[in-house]
Amino acid sequence: MNTLLKISQRNAVLRKMASLLEKEKAAILSANKTDMNSYSGDDIAMRDRLKVDDAKIEGMILSLQQLASLEDPLGVERFNFTHDNGMQVSNKTAPFGTVLIIYESRPDVTIEAAGIAFKSGNKILLKGGKESINSNLFLVELWHKALQENSVSEDWVTYLQFDRSQTQEFLEKPTQKIDLIVPRGGERLIAFVKQHATCPVIVSGRGNNFIYVDGEADLQMALDIIINGKTTKISACNAIDKVLIDSNLVRKQQFLQHLIQELQKSNVEIFADNALSSLDGTKAIENENVWFEEFLDYKIVLGQTVDLEEAVTKINTYGGGHSASIITNNTEKATQFMDNVDCAAVYHNASTRFTDGGQFGLGGELAISTDKLHQRGPIGLQHLVTNKWYVKGNGQIR
Repeated sequence: MNTLLKISQRNAVLRKMASLLEKEKAAILSANKTDMNSYSGDDIAMRDRLKVDDAKIEGMILSLQQLASLEDPLGVERFNFTHDNGMQVSNKTAPFGTVLIIYESRPDVTIEAAGIAFKSGNKILLKGGKESINSNLFLVELWHKALQENSVSEDWVTYLQFDRSQTQEFLEKPTQKIDLIVPRGGERLIAFVKQHATCPVIVSGRGNNFIYVDGEADLQMALDIIINGKTTKISACNAIDKVLIDSNLVRKQQFLQHLIQELQKSNVEIFADNALSSLDGTKAIENENVWFEEFLDYKIVLGQTVDLEEAVTKINTYGGGHSASIITNNTEKATQFMDNVDCAAVYHNASTRFTDGGQFGLGGELAISTDKLHQRGPIGLQHLVTNKWYVKGNGQIR
């Protein structure tokens, strides 16, 4: 049994971990270079997520420093009540217990997600992919140093070096108590975990995010937001895959031609529905199932809708429930869109690339949940908690 660590201990470990990352930067980059050289797959999103550079390490350090400075998420009173018989009843936040994080490719998850889970008072099990094994094992070594130097048991952070069959067996018949599983990866990984897990799973779901360009949109703003959403980080789950254009958009053809030219500068493959298929530089959609796809690639679909209602219906039919944005100067339409689109994050005149725990002021994120229980969107420190009822009496019986 792991007794709950005091907040001072948790913060000390996080700060030590931040200093170790700074000190061991060269060794981290070396371990990651080994992983990058060993990766032979052709998945460009996987490769992008696998790579660690100076900027990514600085991001890990900043995340840990921010976490250490945040208030304790545990023991926060959410409700209190004095019973007629004099009992004091309250509800307070509490840790889950043991959190298993299963992830592909991203060595930064070993730091940021584990840091959030640790600050929230949880014991952590990490199961990364084979493609990032050298990076992950070295980072876990640093976790163990940070724990040791603060007289905290190493088993607060454990790395599971399992292959797929061992992972399946562990999910189905855990050799220790697991209270929550968070899969971070593609749809196949998420489906695998959901199929075999015997405890609650928070689904960090697919993106397949939409932008709707309303008939009253600022065209330059729309162009800038689409290019930002599609081209700045194609491996991100908050990237854009689909753009819907209002059929009544002023200077629609001119806008679309300009958009296509800008997308082609980044070598984006452009698909168009029947209404827009005559546009130069586009390919016709061969299968309607493409509307469901999260590309994680230099691909985009352009489609046309007759009005806002059709756009909302299309997004709710095909989208991943992650993020969607409307570009319009009409605030009434924006409100209607944001109220009716069924996504974890909805935007008005802004890029979906902001759907991120750090950008939302959470000091990093464990995952971005597309489930509605128990937390939706970026899961930060204050969300990775359950609750407990405290009842204090002096002999009351019922």
